[in-house]
Amino acid sequence: MADDLRARWTGGRRIERVGYLVGAVLLLSGLFHLGVFAVLGGPWEGPVSWRKPVTFGLSFGLTLITIVWVTSYLPLRDRARTWLLGLFTLECAIEVAGITVQAWRHVPSHYNAVGPFNAVVVAFLASGGMVLIAVVLALTVVAQRPNPSVSPSMRLALRFGFLALLAALAVGAVMIAKGEILANSGQLELAFATGGSYKPAHAAPMHAILVLPALAWLLSFTDWPEARRLLVVRVAVGCYLVVAAAVMLATFLG
Repeated sequence: MADDLRARWTGGRRIERVGYLVGAVLLLSGLFHLGVFAVLGGPWEGPVSWRKPVTFGLSFGLTLITIVWVTSYLPLRDRARTWLLGLFTLECAIEVAGITVQAWRHVPSHYNAVGPFNAVVVAFLASGGMVLIAVVLALTVVAQRPNPSVSPSMRLALRFGFLALLAALAVGAVMIAKGEILANSGQLELAFATGGSYKPAHAAPMHAILVLPALAWLLSFTDWPEARRLLVVRVAVGCYLVVAAAVMLATFLG
């Protein structure tokens, strides 16, 4: 297991190592701002708080590392892999940087286009979100293709994981779009409240792309036959689907 992890770095492509490094930096940024919050204090919730650089740094860092890892299982040409991972890495860094800068400026990072600088930040965050969705959509399409070089259990984990991640990003896009509509109509407090209410539906499907491939990867080190590993992953997919669907339904109907 340790040898496999080491090989991911030593035998990885250059763009993959860059992605891992940037992901680690984003994780450290999140942890650093958790320390800032502990020292300086202030509100944890609300449009202006240290929560955003913490959660965005940790979330984007973990997601970036995960995407780099799971994409190594996909049948991609080197140029396509470099472009897709390069764009994803760049946009993850931009998203976290924008959120972090606004936190240090003590102004909201979302629904805040007052002044030229804030307008530029909002535009970068919005365009970056669209790029992330486009990259994940492309990877999702690739994951659905036949891939005999990967075990059936890992193929299933990848296919469902990418579909779930795409659903999470779609919820995030709806969350931002609805908030923008409310903010532009002068209902800023309602915009932040509405965006916050969608967080469970956004988060629930997002982590399937890590949990399920990680399960398939761990199962590969057992002496179980592939049929049993596939069964375990199928059960895990079913359980994850039920839980994520329940959370999303409760969010949208509650």
